[in-house]
Amino acid sequence: MPTTVSAAPTVPAASPHAAHKRWPPVVWTLVLGTFLARAAGFAYPFLAIHLASRGVEATWISMVLALFGAGWLTGQIVLGALADRIGRRVTLVGAMTAAALVFLILAQVHSLTALAVASFFAGICYDAPRPIVSALIMDSVSDEPTRARIAGWRHFAVNCGAACTGAIGGLLSEQVGTAPLIWANALTCGLFAAAARRFLPARSASSRTTGDGSLRNAFSDMRLMLLWLVSVCALIPVAALYSVLPVMMAQDRLPTSAYGWSQVAGAIAVLVFSPLLNPWLARRADGPMVGLLALSSVILGAGMGSAGLTSHSVGYAAAVVIAVPGEIIAFIAAGNIVNLIAPKHSRALYAGIWGTTLAVAVIGAPLLANGALHVGGHSTVALALTACGFLGAAICLPLAALLHRPSAAELPPSALAATARQSG
Repeated sequence: MPTTVSAAPTVPAASPHAAHKRWPPVVWTLVLGTFLARAAGFAYPFLAIHLASRGVEATWISMVLALFGAGWLTGQIVLGALADRIGRRVTLVGAMTAAALVFLILAQVHSLTALAVASFFAGICYDAPRPIVSALIMDSVSDEPTRARIAGWRHFAVNCGAACTGAIGGLLSEQVGTAPLIWANALTCGLFAAAARRFLPARSASSRTTGDGSLRNAFSDMRLMLLWLVSVCALIPVAALYSVLPVMMAQDRLPTSAYGWSQVAGAIAVLVFSPLLNPWLARRADGPMVGLLALSSVILGAGMGSAGLTSHSVGYAAAVVIAVPGEIIAFIAAGNIVNLIAPKHSRALYAGIWGTTLAVAVIGAPLLANGALHVGGHSTVALALTACGFLGAAICLPLAALLHRPSAAELPPSALAATARQSG
């Protein structure tokens, strides 16, 4: 097991005004690019409708969506590793260029085989910027409060972009079909590739460091593995918002518009809570935010779990609103821990491995909910989602112990001498 497992993270010294520093221009490029890519990210939210329009049967639609999820999971690890080995800019430009081509193919093909293959590769590219952008921010900004502040607004940009995707896609999909929406997704990826080539540095700071950034070492880091488990438990309730909530609302005979209004309520909550929470969280980013991560997991589990205890549209919307602060805290706190534990030569790989939690949650949430619905109905779903949140909080206990264990390099000379005498 590598020495990184037991080493405590080194926290950069932060000035009192660290959270208010100007962002480097590269960060603005990345945040704006993230917003535009997500605002036109029609490929995944409208993939099921696109497949149905091509005459794909419901059973096969589920299989193709699973292939997309498998590609998403694979892409996070592969592209994270590539960004560490060959460079951030070349990987981001290549991934976004490939995304533009793959989305164009996905929009045009009609056969089931072609749609399945295109969906898998579209999954690889869809969330490709996440680990690369995370690593670039780590390379460009040295203090954690500023990183946390950027992470908060980056998450805000993703949510605003997703709201735009739903609103624009919902208005246009019935009028023009899904193919033009996926073309727009391809165009935006091409623009992101061009912007990355123009504005990002050719070589990042990590390119000048040495070290073994192997998958084996990363997966041997128990801190990363525990963080991964916590994040999956916390994000399953987040994924339930999109996969479980509409099913339960349909079973309660609520109109489709009720689900739409719950999404609107969630978007408004993000707009309200993000400006309030981001500065507060940035001030608490001087060390590992494990306690806040545990709190976020409980909020998410209890918040989305409460949806299983209602049958009214107002109750469902309230569940979504309750969960929003937990989601904001979870992404910022988990990002903070990744920043602190990732070696310089493996920043994108660590971010990519963490990024797979989103894909696993998207796959796991409907499986958990379907099992719970068959066993005991909505109340069992409530119990299952709440249990997920509390399990994530419990796993934070051993994670905190590992994060606060001092390494030999950080022990004072007297302690080192005493250890040497004892071993002798």
